[in-house]
Amino acid sequence: MHQRPINGLPLVSLEAISLNLASLAGEVNVLDAIDLQVAAGETLGVVGPSGSGKSTLLMIMAGLERPSSGKVVVEGQDFGPMDEDALARFRRDTIGIVFQSFHLIPTMTALENVAVPLELAGHADPFGAAAEELGRVGLAHRTTHYPGQLSGGEQQRVALARAFAPRPKLLLADEPTGNLDGVTGRAVMDLLFDLNARFGTALVLVTHDDTLAARCSRVVRVEDGKIKP
Repeated sequence: MHQRPINGLPLVSLEAISLNLASLAGEVNVLDAIDLQVAAGETLGVVGPSGSGKSTLLMIMAGLERPSSGKVVVEGQDFGPMDEDALARFRRDTIGIVFQSFHLIPTMTALENVAVPLELAGHADPFGAAAEELGRVGLAHRTTHYPGQLSGGEQQRVALARAFAPRPKLLLADEPTGNLDGVTGRAVMDLLFDLNARFGTALVLVTHDDTLAARCSRVVRVEDGKIKP
């Protein structure tokens, strides 16, 4: 079934996306002819059972996984002809990613972690902007702390600040509260939706939590590599 955004031109367009991987038991069809569009500024929840292909779909949107067939277009850029360097530059400028595992650099402070993508993008004041972003997520008092000195919720907020600092057009969040307790997880999600509302960044959220998904403007369900009606 073709899923269309609720309004606007698509920021993300996936056309007939399939992914087949080899295994000892034979070829596995991870994704099967998926069509999906995401509008600029939209919040999209992606739900479904474990192993259904949700996270793989997110990785294909990010250009971190190549589909076996089909077309991926993000902000007018067709991923097909782009090499890995071009995709990396495009991600740097356009896409933010928040994982369940925080993926912070352990030898860098919170401030340095957030400043990294800004430095790579040639920002005029990466550390000033990083400090401002940490303040936005309530961590102005933690800028000099290393990841090992932060709680799980604080680490995830640093990861969120890092993803949002370059002002991406698209934010992809893969079970971002999976390693957090309920109260901390809700606080992190409040931040995600607040930043979406404030800056108009499109948010695609993979989650097992139907209540959380219901906060999105639209929800799609993935089962057996297909989007279910």
